[in-house]
Amino acid sequence: MSDLYWLTDEQMERLRPFFPESHGKPRVDDRRVLSGIIFVNRNGLRWRDAPREYGPHKTLYNRWKRWGDMGIFMRMMDGLSAAKAEPRTIMIDATYLKAHRTASSLRFKKGDPGRLIGRTKGGMNTKLHAVTDQNGRPLSFFMTAGQVSDYTGASALLDSLPMAQWMLADRGYDADWFRDALEEKGIRPCIPGRKSRGKPVKYDKRKYKRRNRIEIMFGRLKDWRRVATRYDRCPTVFFSAICLAATVMFWL
Repeated sequence: MSDLYWLTDEQMERLRPFFPESHGKPRVDDRRVLSGIIFVNRNGLRWRDAPREYGPHKTLYNRWKRWGDMGIFMRMMDGLSAAKAEPRTIMIDATYLKAHRTASSLRFKKGDPGRLIGRTKGGMNTKLHAVTDQNGRPLSFFMTAGQVSDYTGASALLDSLPMAQWMLADRGYDADWFRDALEEKGIRPCIPGRKSRGKPVKYDKRKYKRRNRIEIMFGRLKDWRRVATRYDRCPTVFFSAICLAATVMFWL
């Protein structure tokens, strides 16, 4: 089939340093299995519907689940972005990802943090918070239930911010504590003030116009059907899909 996805030799060389060591029996062809995993996630397929060219669907699923639990896909994005990012100006924003009914059961075991799915006006959603470089390429993600505020994501992502000169964000991030935290890190906020503020906040309107790049990034992520619609109950598995999509689209 001509429309199948295959990783190139150059892409495999970039990814190989993040692969776990194989113990005992050698792994099945990494290129074939990873290409199949990408194809299934991009097209929103069930694992059993994976094209036969990628091998047994159980092999694809087992590799996907095992590497996801090990954090391999997250490390791929973190490692490749650290080497290629241009973080002089960074941006922060959040978007909603609709949860399919197969993922949105809210029942969970005692001690389990839950599925990170919440009810909003638009239905059952997960919220994805992201920081990108000046070109709109993702540097870090944080996932919460849909009804959680943008401030929660901003607070969680503060420690992972790279050295930067500017932070672009919309007025949803206009809070004195967030501005102060950025300035303590040597980052100048370019954030419009909320309309409820008594004293208007000055910001660089020309620089602020570049913030649309993070919105374009979210739009491109949602081209992957298993990202645009959350089918996975397990938040770790869903987060792996997001990291894999970001890696393939922006860092390979």
